[in-house]
Amino acid sequence: MSDKVIHAIYDDDDVLLKAVKEVREANHHIDEVYTPFPVHGLDKAMGLANTRIAITAFLYGITGLGFAVWMMNYMMIEDWPQNIGGKPSFSYAENMPAFVPIMFELTVFFAAHLMVITFYMRSKIGPWVKASNPDPRTTDNMFLMEVPVTGDEKELETFLTKTGAVETKIVDKH
Repeated sequence: MSDKVIHAIYDDDDVLLKAVKEVREANHHIDEVYTPFPVHGLDKAMGLANTRIAITAFLYGITGLGFAVWMMNYMMIEDWPQNIGGKPSFSYAENMPAFVPIMFELTVFFAAHLMVITFYMRSKIGPWVKASNPDPRTTDNMFLMEVPVTGDEKELETFLTKTGAVETKIVDKH
């Protein structure tokens, strides 16, 4: 494996999307694509697997629901039962309709917050991580495709230029 990559810079998202498809059809590997905004269909064009964040959201929601049921049963039935508004305080099942909003809110709270934490951990991003953007123009108006150099680098550079790249640059992998 080479220690060099080619940074191909594009100025249009449609051209980039077409170029990603052409590069993959030519059996080149794409390490990363940097864009200033989400490009619809780019994940499919790059051949990325579907995300499993929905599964974790469901599991986190179930965790929040379980915590809500346990918390309300402990606080309102076992620890300090109170007769509020004539409601019996000796059975969770009889009081459950009053607890539905709390169960819903804790389900959403757990799912949302734990999904964000999981996303940060999985993506290795957060306030403590230094940004790894190879070209500052990708935060404004340019798109960058990072392709590892395998074989003849001039031939690969010419191929990327033919796909619509406005600029190519060979750099060492960091």
